[in-house]
Amino acid sequence: MNEIERRGAVAGDLDGVAFLLQTLARKAGDPSLVLDHENAHRPDHTPREPLSLPPTVESDRIMSERVYLPDHFFRRMDESADELFYSIPRLVTHIDDGAIAAVTQLYREYFPRAGAVLDLMSSWVSHLPPEIEYGRVVGLGMNAEELAANPRLDRWVVHDLNASPVLPFTDAEFDAGSICVSVDYLISPIEVLRDVGRVVKPGGPLVITFSNRCFPTKVIAAWQTLDDEGHVELVARYFEAAGNWTNIERLDRSPGDGDPLYAVVARSA
Repeated sequence: MNEIERRGAVAGDLDGVAFLLQTLARKAGDPSLVLDHENAHRPDHTPREPLSLPPTVESDRIMSERVYLPDHFFRRMDESADELFYSIPRLVTHIDDGAIAAVTQLYREYFPRAGAVLDLMSSWVSHLPPEIEYGRVVGLGMNAEELAANPRLDRWVVHDLNASPVLPFTDAEFDAGSICVSVDYLISPIEVLRDVGRVVKPGGPLVITFSNRCFPTKVIAAWQTLDDEGHVELVARYFEAAGNWTNIERLDRSPGDGDPLYAVVARSA
């Protein structure tokens, strides 16, 4: 996707650039700075201080203004084709056992039993509750070997959301969806969430979870700059800007020890 398309996708879509600039000002004293590679993601992945988020915060706010979020907020250190980066299978987990358990519990709470589940940006494991049989689980990811190794997937498809945010599924095909520790790699997140809202039935949840780990060369610049609270707010703004999600919840499900775990959940309108 070229720079003009990326700029057009963001312009007029994302409300609230001020919170990004305020975070930058707090950290660097200069709102013009965007990247903070030294401090944003530490190599040892040590957890940050836990957020003081309440267990659940709901938002049904209707945006009253549109603010342009600069294109460079969605740039990455490595702008080479994602298919090259993800061509090597990585049969590892990217968060620790406590954070994984928190993800599984969220799915237990939000996904309807016997429902059709879409696992976006999927890999070799989906962290679904082992005791629950869903009607159908479909995975969409970047590496065929990883997807083929996932025992919970009934079907899978290789698809690069950064190359095409349009999903290869029909309208209202799924009862629920998930994006686990991957939303920070999307360069067109608003368009992706908007199309997820098309394929998830009205009222169906999309559970987006993330921690403080990443592949730093592939994460977007805005994510590198923001702290954990900023990440939660940014993902909530994605949902708001997509325009077809409601009942947005901001959650801190960090287990206390080890990796933190945050989630933003919304319902298809």
